[in-house]
Amino acid sequence: MCRQRRLVRAIWGVTLLLVSMVFLSVRRHGSPGAVKNQRSREGTAGDSKQPETTLVDVMDRIGRDEKLKVHVPHSIVGKGLALRELFIAVKTTRKFHQSRMGLLLLTWISRVKEQTYVFTDEDDDELEGKLGDHLVFTNCSSEYSHPALSCKMAAEFDAFLASGLSWFCHLDDDNYLNPQALLKLLSSYSPDQDIYIGKPSLNRPIRASETSPNNQTKSVYFWFATGGAGFCISRKLATKMAPWASGSNFLITSQLIRLPDDCTVGYIVECKLGGRLLASNLFHSHLENLQLMQKDQLSKQVTLSYGIFEKKLNAIKLAGPFSQHDDPSRFRSLHCVLYPDTSWCPQPVTQ
Repeated sequence: MCRQRRLVRAIWGVTLLLVSMVFLSVRRHGSPGAVKNQRSREGTAGDSKQPETTLVDVMDRIGRDEKLKVHVPHSIVGKGLALRELFIAVKTTRKFHQSRMGLLLLTWISRVKEQTYVFTDEDDDELEGKLGDHLVFTNCSSEYSHPALSCKMAAEFDAFLASGLSWFCHLDDDNYLNPQALLKLLSSYSPDQDIYIGKPSLNRPIRASETSPNNQTKSVYFWFATGGAGFCISRKLATKMAPWASGSNFLITSQLIRLPDDCTVGYIVECKLGGRLLASNLFHSHLENLQLMQKDQLSKQVTLSYGIFEKKLNAIKLAGPFSQHDDPSRFRSLHCVLYPDTSWCPQPVTQ
């Protein structure tokens, strides 16, 4: 009887060992169907507009599912980021369609037309003819007011969420965008991280009075990226922002602190979600002294601007190829420095 028991135990032990080996093999290599599906996905990855699943994505899922905090070195985070993954939103108004938008279409938008969407408050057949369905009529007021600005920002935000793209970048119609500098910057991060990056207009957190449902107020402090210099938000963070930023919710949230749209974005990120602004000196608005910018630093900047500051024209200093009279913003001259092969740029005289 004991001999039979030992025999049964031996057979059971061998069976358990074989089952364990098979289980480990399946876990390591996957089933044939899974491998086939993986190869099929890999074969069609080039046709998809979505970025490939990388080690960063896998580790991020582990962090979400098992609550592991994983540090990913920046050197591998954004590897392979392409322009097609960006959603670039430009906010404008009807009175600037000819002047400001005409200049942007001539310069940097011509390089990233497929990634750029222009949000305005009135129909314009001429501008629509140039942009097609990349011109978005928001039905927002043309007034320069908190409700009107919040209305446009909500339209930008919802269009980005619907696009399925990886990065949302907001610009004003007086910004010059350097797409290659933007790609280089965002390649340091992953859209699967909570990223909010731009330039604060203050050297301290802004203070706001937040209104509660019982009409009581309390002071809140947060950093925000000035919309006049542009800012970018990752898809993961944008998705988390949706309950406060999507549709009419953006205006409701803005009314809680009675501040403009760019301040509201910072309030949502820092006060509602506990995130933080990543400050970058590569974004610039017309509210800083742009004439201090050195020529050898211009190609490294993500955004530049122009406008009236302290009752004077504020623009970068750049000698030629166009005169100050013909190119007061200096955008055309800058564009020719960055893209000398542009058809309308003066060509150097050859001997």
